[in-house]
Amino acid sequence: MSATDTQTPAAAPQDAAPVHKSWWRALMRDRAAMLALILLTIIVIAAIIAPLIAPHDPNLNSRSVMQPPVWTERGTWEFILGTDGQGRDILSRILYGTRLTLLIGLVAVGIGGVIGSGLGLLASMYPKIDPWVMRLNDMMLSFPAILLGLALVAVAGPGVWPVIVALGIASIPDCARIARSIGIGVMGQEYIEAGRAVGLSDWTIFRRYLLRNSISSIMIFLSLRFGQVILIGAALSFLGLGARPPASELGMMAAQGRDFLLFAPHIATIPSVVIFLIVLCANVAGDALRDVLDPRLKS
Repeated sequence: MSATDTQTPAAAPQDAAPVHKSWWRALMRDRAAMLALILLTIIVIAAIIAPLIAPHDPNLNSRSVMQPPVWTERGTWEFILGTDGQGRDILSRILYGTRLTLLIGLVAVGIGGVIGSGLGLLASMYPKIDPWVMRLNDMMLSFPAILLGLALVAVAGPGVWPVIVALGIASIPDCARIARSIGIGVMGQEYIEAGRAVGLSDWTIFRRYLLRNSISSIMIFLSLRFGQVILIGAALSFLGLGARPPASELGMMAAQGRDFLLFAPHIATIPSVVIFLIVLCANVAGDALRDVLDPRLKS
């Protein structure tokens, strides 16, 4: 028997190795990214443990109405960031409001990421459904997130969940386009053809090769989309379409302080600064992850 007769059938291609195994060390060399990640982590942890560290009940009215922050001449340590127009502690409301703002962003991005990425990857894997998915995307892109939020609020009434649903639906087409673009590149690789040649099922190819080789790029896009969703969600709450009083939400807090900008600007500026920091940290961290994990951007 010849040596060629004893050869075993060609094996399925091995799972693709993670790109840039040293991505964490490369990320640590980016001081701006590490500072953004540390600050964002502190904000997230503070929001999670808000009931433990909040100095006051966020909905408790005190006699110190529009008390200025501690760094002013009339500020006191009892209310470090001052009080609002109803005498409520701004620091406590910021902690609880950040929790609600982050929840809106995370859930909305999760909805858009799961549904949109799934549609985009399926479109890249099955060319027959690709035109239908893209036309559906075009229809959804014709409805801005704020307009969709207004429509849902008109049906369901103002609240957090209509805003989350509106932002999640508005995120689907962008996520689908990005996932489709990434998936088309993955489906053109030789290991996909090798997997089909050895008889791997579509589900195995999708799970083992397409999804694994697309997930990092999709997560980078979602980290950047997170900041956009936070901004749009805050804008909807600022317009009165989001959380309802007495709940704390950063956009709603900024809206409540706009009537006091001339003589108590801290009521509106402090929650606005927190929104700015969350969006800035998310964008800086997302840009750094993109630079580290995308081999085309590696110098």
